[in-house]
Amino acid sequence: MAGRGNQVAWFVFAFLAIGVGLYPLFYVFGGREMGLLLSKSETLLSNNLWNVGFYGHIIFGGIALLTGWSQFSQKLRARRLNLHRNLGKVYISAALISGICAIYIGFYATGGWIASVGFILLGIIWLYTTLAAYRAIKRKDTQLHQGMMIYSYAACFAAVTLRLWLPFLVFVFGEFLVAYRIVAWLCWVPNLFFAYYLVKRKGIVLG
Repeated sequence: MAGRGNQVAWFVFAFLAIGVGLYPLFYVFGGREMGLLLSKSETLLSNNLWNVGFYGHIIFGGIALLTGWSQFSQKLRARRLNLHRNLGKVYISAALISGICAIYIGFYATGGWIASVGFILLGIIWLYTTLAAYRAIKRKDTQLHQGMMIYSYAACFAAVTLRLWLPFLVFVFGEFLVAYRIVAWLCWVPNLFFAYYLVKRKGIVLG
């Protein structure tokens, strides 16, 4: 029964990662009349640097989501180690680009400074854990690498949990801005607690 439950959880995890990973395509091909862009001012939408940051964040963030989930497959690591390594390189590159962009556009987050601080901290944590995972594997410290990758993808997976929490919060509070200020923190703080639990459960020592 436990094995069946793990398979279902893995399927849901992969399904959500792939689904939200493809979500940026709606912004790329659907124009500006959708999603969070509707809450942005015309001045900001006409800012070229902000547009580079926004599209850089969602496109490379999508790539990180699409490639990162597979890195936790033990079968992939055991049977196709080169593919695991190559996907890891793509994930790290995409995460670093998206994370830098996230910090920049975080200063312009909908919801004011409360949302901004939440998203900026998320970007910093994502960058730090991703770089730590990269440095660890370069030193062939696979245990530290695995632990930091868990934290890194927990931060990356905030893109998924944000979209799960936000409709519920809007329903509860009846106001988008209040919900968005809350989700700027709720989308990633519980993820990191779960990552901490997972690292401890696997017996990974980080320091």
